[in-house]
Amino acid sequence: MLEELRIRDLGVIADATLPLGRGLSVVTGETGAGKTMVVTAVGLLLGARSDAGAVRSGAKSASAEAVLKLDPVHDAVARAREAGGEAEEFDGVAELVLARTVGADGRSRAFVGGRSAPVGVLAEIGESLVVIHGQSDQIRLKGATAQRHALDRFAGAPLAKVLGEYQELFAHWKSIQGELETLRGEARERLREAESLEVALAEIDQVDPQPSEDETLKAEAVKLANVEELRLAAAAAHEALIAEEFGDTGDATTLVDAAKRTLEHVAEHDEELGAAAARLAEVGFLLNDIAADLSSYQASLDTEGPERLSEIEERRAALAKLIRKYAPSIDEVLEWAEASRARLDELQDDSSRIEALDAEVLSAEATLRKLATDISKARLKAAKDLSARVSAELKALAMADATLVIDVEAGGQLGPHGVDEIAFLLQPHSGAPSRPLGKGASGGELSRVMLAIEVVLAAVDPVPTFVFDEVDAGVGGRAAVEIGRRLAMLARHVQVLVVTHLPQVAAFADQHIRVTKTSVRGADGKTATGFTSSDVQLLDAAERVKELARMLAGQEDSESARAHAQELLDDAKLLPQA
Repeated sequence: MLEELRIRDLGVIADATLPLGRGLSVVTGETGAGKTMVVTAVGLLLGARSDAGAVRSGAKSASAEAVLKLDPVHDAVARAREAGGEAEEFDGVAELVLARTVGADGRSRAFVGGRSAPVGVLAEIGESLVVIHGQSDQIRLKGATAQRHALDRFAGAPLAKVLGEYQELFAHWKSIQGELETLRGEARERLREAESLEVALAEIDQVDPQPSEDETLKAEAVKLANVEELRLAAAAAHEALIAEEFGDTGDATTLVDAAKRTLEHVAEHDEELGAAAARLAEVGFLLNDIAADLSSYQASLDTEGPERLSEIEERRAALAKLIRKYAPSIDEVLEWAEASRARLDELQDDSSRIEALDAEVLSAEATLRKLATDISKARLKAAKDLSARVSAELKALAMADATLVIDVEAGGQLGPHGVDEIAFLLQPHSGAPSRPLGKGASGGELSRVMLAIEVVLAAVDPVPTFVFDEVDAGVGGRAAVEIGRRLAMLARHVQVLVVTHLPQVAAFADQHIRVTKTSVRGADGKTATGFTSSDVQLLDAAERVKELARMLAGQEDSESARAHAQELLDDAKLLPQA
């Protein structure tokens, strides 16, 4: 709900705050006082195109700000927070502030929840919060999509259930259709891909590489290329550990053993030397083990030679060929082969998959056709009911011969919402051709048509706030009373803000706001400065009578006019609301 609207330097309004509430709020005032600036301000807050000409003369910029009270889980609150704005919560109600400034240079800025945001975000948020019906504004139900949505909401739960089932199946049907088209359209490419993979995998299987084999063979090749140097080094080390002939210095094993025996002779005199002897014994064992390993190593070198090196290099060449073709290492070649086998299985299964998808597509389409028929029947029934109700409303709104025609035409193409083409048409009188809404009707007539539709839809498809700009244009008398009554009926479901010049409409208001224009005088109090300003005031009961008297007779101090105004207010309270 729109709780408060603040306007600064917009048109002739210098600074005004409109306290709004639930129910029906009307804005009245003399012609040119700036009533329409209220609608302009709301439009700016909904992302409407800005106009530097709307900035008050002499001001640097104009601004509009709205305070909205919403359910904390409302989509508008979520979108505001996505845009970085804040919505404070009090007693389970979220308070969201929207603002828009327009500079005299034409530049515009938008603010959502205290944070700067693109103007498009205001439009997204406002779409679910406020609907404006003005003389030149786009109307909510002008588009085919909005008309279909309104009819479906009016049809209620029975249609919603079938439509939900249809849309779920439609999404699946489109998905499998796309997969089928892909398989058929890429059949030749997929066949070439399969043949290429078969050749590659056959080549890899023939070589039969093992994990990390390239690195293992590389290490072995380096060893064999240096076998003589390795043999000499191993022999020299072995000789140093255990010499086959006694030399002047002795080998390591002999020296360690001698040191051990020397310490053992005196170990009984000192435990520390005994421990050292024991450690030398361990060293002796270790030296013998190393010497044995070196001996075995030398023996193994004797069995390997140029033949083995040639065999390894041949194997490495085969592996290198795979690496050049398929991946940087043998391990990655093996990974590529595993993934390619899975892909080859998928490609080879194309024909059976195509047959299965063909059958599934046909089955889903048959079911969709049946559901679409059920949807069309429900829409036709709802269209007949909605048309009758709206047409009855039009008769009370000075359009006695007008009829709303809702055309539901089943087409051949399955779409996301069925097969129906839906159009809201207006037949101005019997025998006349029906024309789309927005064509062939005056602004005032169109506003009344929309009012009639909104009154009927309000119970099933409510938008929190409606704004009507001169919905009563071109009518008077009893028709004006009926317009006021229907605005009051709409306000039982949603918040309604109306700019009006008819006292019969204003009499139904829950809040009456008056816009008053004043000319600014010079210091002498006589000379006009050329500036005009408007004040905005929420009227109390006595002030309402005075304002209605002005609207009735132009004589707010006339006793008879005031009596007539009071009579209007009393009748509005007593008039049946249904």
